[in-house]
Amino acid sequence: MIPAHTRRLATLRRAFGLLSDFRFEQTRPDIFYGNLAQDTAMLIDAISHDVTGHSLAGKVVVDVGGGPGYFASAFRARGTQYFSVEPDVGEMSAAGIKVAGSVRGSGLDLPLLDNSCDIIYSSNVAEHVADPWRMGSEMLRVTKPGGIAVLSYTIWLGPFGGHETGMWQHYVGGEFAREHYQRKHGHAPKNVFGESLFDVSCAEGLEWAAQVSGAELVLAFPRYHPHWAWWMVQVPVVREFLVSNLVLVLRKTE
Repeated sequence: MIPAHTRRLATLRRAFGLLSDFRFEQTRPDIFYGNLAQDTAMLIDAISHDVTGHSLAGKVVVDVGGGPGYFASAFRARGTQYFSVEPDVGEMSAAGIKVAGSVRGSGLDLPLLDNSCDIIYSSNVAEHVADPWRMGSEMLRVTKPGGIAVLSYTIWLGPFGGHETGMWQHYVGGEFAREHYQRKHGHAPKNVFGESLFDVSCAEGLEWAAQVSGAELVLAFPRYHPHWAWWMVQVPVVREFLVSNLVLVLRKTE
């Protein structure tokens, strides 16, 4: 498959804009998540065009880890039936956005019927659960045959693997990064290593996607890179440090 629509979206300008927004994740989440929501909707729409030949219009879309609701309007503007599943009630109400169709539940045990959605995606959630591949399998369970599951997550050894704990501290170790942050700020980080932040590699995701039953891996690429840098995903070791965020696109076959 030649992902023409997805490649067209992956420009250097887009990559720079998205990476620049990371500085607002903690201080101005409306900017960070608002822009990320628009980009995510465009990305999933492009993937849908490439994999199925159709846009998102009329599709049932499920967002695993939908958080405070920034993504709902971006997807509904594209004509989707949008639903989100979020385990943390605090996250659901953090921005004061009310989302009809938002369900409290775990990605490890989705409160949805088998074969109930056309497209399901998870953005930057897998690194926050202890068993991300169980979550991936749950996502496939609720996807209709022929439908798409998109799993996008932050690589631990990439520069943003430690999240708000710093750009280098997690290379020393997750516990060190957590303790360093607490000493500096006087409180624990939002993402606590070993509890709500885990060491997830690029290789693990590719291996799971290649072997999971009932689905085929149709596309794997770095989310925040221009298309001419997608080759990094194919190079062991290099991908762990430079991919930063891996997107796995699977089509359910049965």
